[in-house]
Parts: sequence; structure tokens; C-alpha cells
Amino acid sequence: MDSKQQVVLGIDIGGTNTVFGFVTEEGMIIADSCMLTHGHEPADKFFPRLFTEIDKLRASLDKPLELVGIGVGAPNANYYSGRVEQPPNLKWGQTDVVEILSREYNIPVVITNDANAAAIGEMKFGAAQGMRDFIVITLGTGLGSGIVINGKMVYGHDGFAGELGHTIVIRDGRDCGCGRNGCLETYASATGIKRTVFELLCERQENSILRNVNFHDMTAKMIHEAALNGDVIACEAFEITGEILGMGLADAVAFSSPEAIILFGGLAKAGDMILEPTKRSFEENLLNIFKGKVKLVLSELQGANTAVLGAAALIWSELEEKKVFALTS
Repeated sequence: MDSKQQVVLGIDIGGTNTVFGFVTEEGMIIADSCMLTHGHEPADKFFPRLFTEIDKLRASLDKPLELVGIGVGAPNANYYSGRVEQPPNLKWGQTDVVEILSREYNIPVVITNDANAAAIGEMKFGAAQGMRDFIVITLGTGLGSGIVINGKMVYGHDGFAGELGHTIVIRDGRDCGCGRNGCLETYASATGIKRTVFELLCERQENSILRNVNFHDMTAKMIHEAALNGDVIACEAFEITGEILGMGLADAVAFSSPEAIILFGGLAKAGDMILEPTKRSFEENLLNIFKGKVKLVLSELQGANTAVLGAAALIWSELEEKKVFALTS
């Protein structure tokens, strides 16, 4: 009898969408899917929907798989406690995600914030292969960051290290979901660039296709497409977003001296449209001793559900570490 192929389940929980998929140790996604998170709803409504969708995806496969672990990336997820703790874009409060998933599937489960998962994904499968010091910036509904120093993920003493999205870049600036004002993610994220577009539309008189779109319907992809077509407002929004993001990233270099900063997530899919203004601002604002030394690049995780690879890499790395530990004990 043929043995079942071993896979892990990678789950990325975002403020808007949740993506998940079965992934081999080599980083091949066997199957993946997605669903709306409905972040305004409590967690006890989310997980039954998620289990139904996972079971549906598994049942659709031709070949049975051996599920050996689950990796989860989520906002405000604590690697040490296994909980999501007061996420700004989810009305979950304190939710023990590891306990919920372990009870349902009875296999090892690991969780960290979505940016840490993306960083581990880049280290195992993507642009950070061979690097020991780098930062991954996730540009989604908010802005997350995963920091790797000397080959190890930085979690801090309480599991919450790496909240660059909530460093203040403009004093008394935009309201943030964390309760403060002027945080980097309120300017440099999918939500942030939408806010910039609407501010520009109020201040400027130029024609723009974006004038016909309300805030809730607008997406970063829509703004990118408008910019590609020469829309003045959209192009200016990318310039402003890149300028502020570059400033924030230049400050991040001062404390960890990374080899590279990797941009990941929905807004990063705008490619050079976001990368070029960010690079200009980044180099202008770097401390002199770092100028020209730090690469600023886009994620190399390929495919529609790159976040799934990050979450899968998290659990594969954990399983491998336990295997090595068992062999050396």
C-alpha cells in the first residue's frame, strides 16, 4: 500500500481574508483555499466556518494526505502563549487558537504573528534563503514585521517583538486601531494608501477614476491599476506611501542592521510602484554607516497564497527542530 504524503496545514488569518492550504516540506502547495474572515464577528463564529472549509478542501483531493502539523499566522498572535491577544483588526479579544486547533485535529500546532510567519517562509522558501539577519514587512490590511537576527526569529520576552507597524512616524497623525495616533501602518498599508487617496481627492481637483469609488469598495489593487494607467491621484498616493514607509524602514535598520528588508503582502504586489519611492526615501533617511548596504527587495514566495507558505514554513521548521533535538538528545 502506498504511504500517505505528509503535509502540514498553513493558515494565515488576516483582517479581511483567511487563506489556508496543505503544503509539503519542499514548499509545494497541494491545495489551497480562502474565505472571508468577518473580523467584526467573535472567534467562536469564525472557527466552525474555518473547520468546514478545511474539511471541504481535504475531501476534494484525489489522494489522502497525512496531516502532521498546523502553522498559523495571525495578527497579535503570541508564539509563547498560543493566543491571539487583542488584535486591532479582529474583534476576538483573547483567543487561544492553538488550543482550539489542537482539540479539533490532535496534532502539533504553532502560531505566531503573520509577519513572523512570512519571515520564516522567506527564510525557508523565498528571498531570505541563506540570510541570517533580515526583516520582512507585511503590507496588508495593516503593517506587520518579522525580524530575524543571527538566524533566529526575534520574539522578545513576551512574544510581541517586531511591531514596527505601531511605531509612530507622524506625531498626532492618523487614528490607529491600536488606540494611538500616527502609526506607520495608518500610512503604509492597504488601508493606509486608501486613506491617502481619499485625502488627496478632497484636497486636489484633478480628474481621477477613483473619484467614482467609495472607501469600502476601494482596494490597493484598484489604486495600483489606476496608477499604471497614469491616474495622477493614484500615482501621488504611491509616492506618499513610499516616502513614509522608507522613513520608517530606515529607522528599523538602526537597531538590527539587517542584510535585507523584504516587502511582502497585498500592497507589495504593486511591485516597482511601491518599491521605487520606498527605496528613494529609505536611502535618503538611512544613517550614513548603513547607506548602500541594506537591500530592499520584494518577496520571492510565488503563487497566489504566499501567506500559506509562511504559515506552513513555521510548523515545518518547528517539526524539524524537534526532530533534530530528539536525535541529539
